[in-house]
Amino acid sequence: MQELLNHPAVQAGLAPFLVALITAELFQRIRLSGLAIIAGFAITVYLVSDFTIEPFTAARKIVLLGLIGAALGLLLNVLPLRWFSMLLPILGGAAAVWVVERVLQHQPPQTILLWGAGCAAYVAILIWGMDKLENEPVRAASAAAALGIGTGVAALVGASALLGQFGLALGSAAAAHLLIQMISHHPLPAGRVFTLPLALIAGLTGCVAVLSAKLPWYALPILAVIPLAAWLMPLPKQSSRIQILLLSLLTFALAAGAIYVTWRVAGDVPF
Repeated sequence: MQELLNHPAVQAGLAPFLVALITAELFQRIRLSGLAIIAGFAITVYLVSDFTIEPFTAARKIVLLGLIGAALGLLLNVLPLRWFSMLLPILGGAAAVWVVERVLQHQPPQTILLWGAGCAAYVAILIWGMDKLENEPVRAASAAAALGIGTGVAALVGASALLGQFGLALGSAAAAHLLIQMISHHPLPAGRVFTLPLALIAGLTGCVAVLSAKLPWYALPILAVIPLAAWLMPLPKQSSRIQILLLSLLTFALAAGAIYVTWRVAGDVPF
């Protein structure tokens, strides 16, 4: 049994998918099925490493901020403070600077400024884009699945196993949320308890993978388009299955693009 739990496919794929599936089903009646995202991510963290703080690495900062993001998203689900919600991208950008500052501490000042600003902008855009989908569960889950899997596979290709598992856990959890909607033909509530931790963890994971692995920086703009594309894409007034199919074709095409450019760099592909 322990050998099975130690398998990467179980840790980052099957386990978060099943936990998210159960969580979404249990909490949908009180409109908190969005907790599936952080539940799926948390089980992967538990299986892959643990929840200890020391040493306070960038990866552990991501875990801590993901949990804080889920708690904050839950609070905003209960108390929809519109003025505070507008600050979320700014807070996310500041969190990105805090996460990468140790990675950049030995770099020249201009490099620190450039990468710090770039990471802050990337996380802020993801949070803003996913926040547009908080009341659009089909669009939110489709974007989340593609963003998580795209970030995770790109990080794996870029030679970061832990960060890859973080991203894949998000994608697997979002896929469980999406599957329930496909089977039931009814939207599951998402809310900021779903969109905020997803955007925060995926954004921070992508930034750290660029700075500490072989993920090329230009893969991030491709990934950043995913929630925006899911938000802007016109959908026919048909069944949720058709809508999910159309959204998935678009969002996963973008995820595949980010994976491909990473593969070209990591694999030194000459074409």
